Amino acid sequence: MAKLTEEQRRQRAAKRALRSALDAEADDQRRRERDERWKRENTRLSWAEYAAGESCRGCGEPIHDGLGDWYPLMKLSESERREYEEADRRFRERHADCRSGRWSISGSRVTHCCFCCPPPPVGPKQMEKLARLFASWPSQEERKKDLDTWNLTLRCDHVVPHIQHRQHSYVSARVVDCPECGERRGVVSSERVGPAYRDDGTIRERAEADQERLAQELAAAKAKLARQQKNAAATQRRITEIQEELSSES
Repeated sequence: MAKLTEEQRRQRAAKRALRSALDAEADDQRRRERDERWKRENTRLSWAEYAAGESCRGCGEPIHDGLGDWYPLMKLSESERREYEEADRRFRERHADCRSGRWSISGSRVTHCCFCCPPPPVGPKQMEKLARLFASWPSQEERKKDLDTWNLTLRCDHVVPHIQHRQHSYVSARVVDCPECGERRGVVSSERVGPAYRDDGTIRERAEADQERLAQELAAAKAKLARQQKNAAATQRRITEIQEELSSES
């Protein structure tokens, strides 16, 4: 088989990225329709309903069966293993087309589908912990110092800004709102631009950020070129020295 050229590899990578963006759009649309249905049909349980032991409104199964967690498979008895496998078989039959994961409650053996079954509500104690956690965070102005802007190229070819914490090395969002199309579009590629905010806390415009990024890239390219020229000059001097030594010996 003939080896692919660099251009052919780029074209194939671009097609894969486009297919991935289209798949992400379809999955996002599917989940938004599900969320709308949950809201319309009041599928989510309130904390009071959950505490009262109401069953999951997504699948009809109890959320907590009180049977305790499953032991690791190697520690299950023969009868327990058969029970586990039967429960797994029933779950797969009920959610064969869901294409999602599972969730369960500690101390319960019932598993629920991440697509069909709304997660359990957050309890008062968890809300208190979250409130304390949020209160311990730096102020909004302080957090701005750690935010970067990324340029996302979408399936529609529009480029939109995306802001996230600097510690992230990539953008995990697969679908975002396109203000020009007015639709949700899949992300084809992403590129880090630089700090999202100026020192005074105001947001940095995309053109300004792009100019700074290009200036940094140009400075880096010039520094690299200078190093290469320096190394080339040193190599040439060494060649000249060797030639002179050979001439003197002859």
